[in-house]
Amino acid sequence: MLGVRLTVAEPVRPLDGPLTAREAVRAVEAELAGVLDEALAQARDTDPVFAHDVAERLAAFVRRGGRRMRAAFAWCGWRAAGGTGDATPVLRTGAALELVQACALVHDDVMDGSALRRGGPALHVEFADLYQEARTTGPPGTFALSAAVLAGDLALVWADDLAAATALGSPHGGRLLGEWRAMRREMAAGQYRDVRAQATGASGMDEAVTIATLKSALYTVERPLALGASLAGADAAVLDALRLAGRCAGLAFQLRDDLVGAFGDPALTGKPAGDDLRARKLTYLLAAGVRLAGASGDAEAATALAAGPQTGSDEDLERVRAALTRTGARDAVEARIGELAATALRHFTRTGAPPAVRAEFAALVGLAAGVALEGAGEAA
Repeated sequence: MLGVRLTVAEPVRPLDGPLTAREAVRAVEAELAGVLDEALAQARDTDPVFAHDVAERLAAFVRRGGRRMRAAFAWCGWRAAGGTGDATPVLRTGAALELVQACALVHDDVMDGSALRRGGPALHVEFADLYQEARTTGPPGTFALSAAVLAGDLALVWADDLAAATALGSPHGGRLLGEWRAMRREMAAGQYRDVRAQATGASGMDEAVTIATLKSALYTVERPLALGASLAGADAAVLDALRLAGRCAGLAFQLRDDLVGAFGDPALTGKPAGDDLRARKLTYLLAAGVRLAGASGDAEAATALAAGPQTGSDEDLERVRAALTRTGARDAVEARIGELAATALRHFTRTGAPPAVRAEFAALVGLAAGVALEGAGEAA
């Protein structure tokens, strides 16, 4: 465990009026800062070299940002299930989710060879620079990749400690841990299906949806909603509505991420554009392009989108982008995002959540999916 802080925490103010998602995220940031401070103190007690090289870099990476959407969705799930009073357990759960996200990003960047994350160097790139002048043994890059894997593992350790301590202090701790364990299994399965699809050259739509669901949709929205709701003692009907809402919203988020990854501006997104296309990673967008190219008999597009050895050149990338646009795949994914986001709102309404909470959820889904949704207002 990460020490006393995780078992005894100062409660936030009681919920006498609707605490907004934005306020909840700020409170999660404060909680996360304290957790990281305690974790760093313990790392320094364990070993100062490890603390300096690994723990401090990881903590800086976590503090570097992200939109904290998972924490906000956990708060929405708690409120939709009738959560009131001291919000500390759900805020701590939100902080734990942000640590899981750090683990996923660090490991994902290692597997994909991505050099940029959150507007700065990926963690394995930082480790490569750490001892650049030193004489090292083994193949080039081995140290950096190994250290980054360990940093990702450490983020998961911190997350698990925080989730376990929160569960111990909650009357609904068993349900919380059940959701948490399922989420970790799904993340590992999704990551494996992702690398397996790339290794085998898979291009099927069903496979793409499975990967998007397991790797992203579940742990981005569905599980955070359920984690928050479990802390409020949600009944089966509310949980069912939240799961369906979360799965739709999570898929909309991943499909938007596919489009941004293919066509986005790195200066705005903080990560490279086109890397997935260069590597021919199986995404819903790519699968849609392959399917539409085949249906229309567009041999040029089918060749551009086909799995197999590629040069990875800028010309190659532009051919793939052109094929995705010409076949209508880009427009089809855009339309599917809107459908999924609207369906997510309909499912969320079934929870019976108050109008203010529904507006908060709509605003968060709109932000995650990159669409304007009726009823979102200024909530999030």
